[in-house]
Amino acid sequence: MKKSIYAIAFAVLFLSACKNDQKQAESNDVQSKEMQEGNNMDADTQKSGLTTAIIDGYLVLKNALVNEDSKKAAEGGKMMLAAFSNFDMAKLTDSQHKKYMEIAESAKEHTEHIVKNPIEHQREHFEALSIDINDLIALVGTEKTLYQDFCPMASNNKGAIWLSETEEINNPYFGNKMLKCGSIQKQLN
Repeated sequence: MKKSIYAIAFAVLFLSACKNDQKQAESNDVQSKEMQEGNNMDADTQKSGLTTAIIDGYLVLKNALVNEDSKKAAEGGKMMLAAFSNFDMAKLTDSQHKKYMEIAESAKEHTEHIVKNPIEHQREHFEALSIDINDLIALVGTEKTLYQDFCPMASNNKGAIWLSETEEINNPYFGNKMLKCGSIQKQLN
């Protein structure tokens, strides 16, 4: 009988401990999610001039693709490469630095392809570059008011984003073929 009581008591303690661990884990998950959402909210509203030169080059590139101008797109790409080279990483926090390095490496690779290739190939790399620049703004912020636009037909109907300085839709993925295809997803500033 004593063994049964001890077994039941042990089982109750064990289950109680498991339940507390589960509640603690759920609480930690909720806190982590709230912190991430808070960080994203702060990044969306964070004002920073660190990204200005990169974004200026990006916008030259984007507008050139809208206007079917491959040479001007390459110029925008060169502006971006120079801006990445001159980026002041000393102003980043330790946690921002690692993420910045990942974003910059990817963005530079796509930009190098844009500088050296014809417009269709430029547009293919512009898709990934737009994600990189969007991530950079989320990480560091911007002093510019920008709009994240989305075209559902880009990327073989998978959809793709781009950033714009105006509310007017001018699609860089299709240019003159489908200039107004897309919509604003959100405002960044």
